Amino acid sequence: MNKLLIVLLPACFFCQQLFSQTDSTATDSVLLKQITEQMQAGNPQPAPQTNRSPRNSNPDIGVVADFRGSYISEGKKNFDAYLDEAELSFQSVVDPYIRADFFISFSRDPITHKYGAEVEEGYLTTLTLPAKLQLKVGKFREDVGKINPVHPHALPFVDLPAAYVNYFGEEGLNDEGASLSWLTPAKSFYQELVFQATSGASESPSFYRGDNNRFIYLAHLKNVFTLNDNATLELGFTGISGPNDSSANTNIAAADLTYKWKPVQMNTYKSLVWQNEFFYSNAKYASDEAHNSIGFYSFVEDQIAKRWFITGRYDYAQKPYNKNILEQAYSLTAGWYATEFQKIEIEAKHTTVNVEPNYNQAWLRWIFIIGAHGAHQY
Repeated sequence: MNKLLIVLLPACFFCQQLFSQTDSTATDSVLLKQITEQMQAGNPQPAPQTNRSPRNSNPDIGVVADFRGSYISEGKKNFDAYLDEAELSFQSVVDPYIRADFFISFSRDPITHKYGAEVEEGYLTTLTLPAKLQLKVGKFREDVGKINPVHPHALPFVDLPAAYVNYFGEEGLNDEGASLSWLTPAKSFYQELVFQATSGASESPSFYRGDNNRFIYLAHLKNVFTLNDNATLELGFTGISGPNDSSANTNIAAADLTYKWKPVQMNTYKSLVWQNEFFYSNAKYASDEAHNSIGFYSFVEDQIAKRWFITGRYDYAQKPYNKNILEQAYSLTAGWYATEFQKIEIEAKHTTVNVEPNYNQAWLRWIFIIGAHGAHQY
């Protein structure tokens, strides 16, 4: 090899001198330098190495703001305007084994009108467990049907259904504990089974966090069927059992049914969602006192244009402590989705309660997102 380089060196040098007559600045060629370095080292020159950029360790950060204007027909103050919530999210993969999701909420107290910060959610999720298992540990929104796992700003209406509020409160069932989910080996449809054990909800009409070792236990079965290329049907069942504020126990059974239609050829302009949830509560307040109650909601969300959605909802709810108190409501919401980062919604609602005068409500909600924000649960 070195002998061959010695023969080629004069020829390359001659050619370099010839071309240098047309370019006086070319005192030496790149090829000549490479041959000289190879002769000195006695080995071929290795290929250049491409340096890899360092891993970005910063999490995805996002902010969701929820501005509202409201009207209610009863009371002295009928109109109001306020920032209902600002939510900060920090989400990232920790390593190949787990990811972390944290949501900090700065929300407005409806009574004092003061803002306070709290950890809305903060949990770790495993990524590599065998047998299609996944473990989640921390503070999270529990898998009760369709509404509870979703953050309120992602819902297609401003307020929450009466049955949901009566059983779980305005904040929903959000608690600290562990969740284990299993993606079953069903081949013809999607099926997921979830078991959760949590410490006890601190703000819930149905459950209570005491100073003993009693926890809230939840099981949820989710089934999703593909009807055709344009439609899916989801059927879910949930069972919850835990202590209440009377040192007794409350059991809740829930079922959810959701039909989604989104045509392949018109998927950005047309869609339809029909969602339903039914709740049955058995609340024991003493050894000889128990109350049974039911509640449900049903809504249809129709996409009438690329950015316009119309949602109609019906609520039926009994009080968990007295089934004779019945609340019914009808609402209509119009939503304009400018982009995936901004939407404006207007909702009107009429409520009837058999022990109170009827009343009307209306809301204007403007939501925007800055930074990164992960997709919500399907």
